[in-house]
Amino acid sequence: MADEDEDAEVSAEVVPLRPRAPRRWWAEWPIALVLSGVAIAMIMVAMDNFRRGSIVLSASVLLGAFLRLLLPEEDAGMLVVRSRKVDVITLGAIGIGLTIFTFWVPPPS
Repeated sequence: MADEDEDAEVSAEVVPLRPRAPRRWWAEWPIALVLSGVAIAMIMVAMDNFRRGSIVLSASVLLGAFLRLLLPEEDAGMLVVRSRKVDVITLGAIGIGLTIFTFWVPPPS
């Protein structure tokens, strides 16, 4: 009898109710846009434009928050990590914090 229970458990297969269509690489444009802004910001900081690079970085993070807020989950792609509310609050807080620190740091003398 124990062998029959084990066979029943092994043969059980989970079938999704609605299979997801494979996503194309261009469907991930929101995260690509945000990461492009981050890359540009890092290049600007490396070229000794700290304040401008930091502004671009904070703008990129805030853009991610707005895209996550406005786009449906199917279109937001890899910006979807948790619930919409948590993602927007987290990205918004990081973006606002970066903006505050950008203007808090004194310019070089």
